[in-house]
Amino acid sequence: MDDGAITQGLWTEAGLEELPQAIALRRAIHMEPELGLHLPKTTAKLKAALAGLPLEFKEGPSTTGVMAILRGPANGRTVLLRGDMDALPLTEDTGVDFVSQVPGAMHACGHDTHVAMLVGAARILCAHRERLNGTVMFMVQPGEEGWHGAKHMIDDGLLADPAPDVCFAIHISPNMPAGVFGSRHGPLLASADKVRARIVGKGGHASAPHDAADPVPVACEIVTALQTFITRQIPVFDPAVLTIGKIEAGTTDNIIPEEARLLGTVRALSERSRAKVHEGFERIAHHIAAAHGLTAETEVEQGFPVTVNHNHVVDLVARTARQLFGEGAFKSMPSPLMGAEDFAYVLQKFPGAMAFLGAAPEGGDWRSCCPLHSNRMILDETQMARGIALHCAVAEAVLNGEDL
Repeated sequence: MDDGAITQGLWTEAGLEELPQAIALRRAIHMEPELGLHLPKTTAKLKAALAGLPLEFKEGPSTTGVMAILRGPANGRTVLLRGDMDALPLTEDTGVDFVSQVPGAMHACGHDTHVAMLVGAARILCAHRERLNGTVMFMVQPGEEGWHGAKHMIDDGLLADPAPDVCFAIHISPNMPAGVFGSRHGPLLASADKVRARIVGKGGHASAPHDAADPVPVACEIVTALQTFITRQIPVFDPAVLTIGKIEAGTTDNIIPEEARLLGTVRALSERSRAKVHEGFERIAHHIAAAHGLTAETEVEQGFPVTVNHNHVVDLVARTARQLFGEGAFKSMPSPLMGAEDFAYVLQKFPGAMAFLGAAPEGGDWRSCCPLHSNRMILDETQMARGIALHCAVAEAVLNGEDL
């Protein structure tokens, strides 16, 4: 086995050598974005990029997700490296040469780069298979954008044999300094649930509200009460967000409608606060409606759970990133983000961590760059070389005896 300095140079140099192919693959995927759980064109590009490598492939019935398995020459631990490959339903407005050719779909969350980095790492690790005392699983999933793709792949048994000892994922970000990795112990990203309420009253003429039971002011009162509930009953050190993003009622100015509908999102950083907000939403909606002689129907649609990193894996990633690229290459994030990720399902079952990779476009200020999920989001593609190298180095560290 080579010493650490040689290993460091191996992965960083190999990442740079793989960069042109990674950029080409990323752009090909970017031009043909697909949504949801079934992505035949993207999966075909993935398989073509991995063709001829010493990999075993596993697929399940629920999605077009792919698990590619590389077995080293010796038995040992198993490490899972994950990338996602679905796009978002919005129309791109970046002006890049490889702009999306699919109206109403765009890779605005960097999943195209995640696939490209994972493929680059797979190619490199296959070329250096003799260095691996164990097994590497490359998990490429669809349906991260609200479709629970990771959960489907888990339910299909794709993470069962072998079961990973450590899982790792990289999420690219235009709102971090280019080339810097960031993560933190514990909660990294929030849970994400939808809440709905239907406030049912009695319609009538707008000039005679006393003869009706107007659901509109009651719906407004519920929205206001929910904000008071969040600030007065949810601990500030175990926070949650409840935003009503849509209120729908009525048809015109002179008719009191029969009903009003609310649609919102709940974000939380613990299962305790998450459950407390769910209960509070239903209680407040029902009781305020009843106080005015109306009724409420409520629904809580559970989405992704909290993304909770395992501390020892974050520490391993931090050490590895600093060994590869210097002390400033990894920054501990001071607080979680209230976005959500379905890598959370993987971290609920297996030890692991997610890290962000800064890729603010060249010449741009990362503090003001168009963020993820913007139709104008662009990235510095060259930073994928660092992501490729870190995937490889983390895999080697896990398989070759790094303390866990």
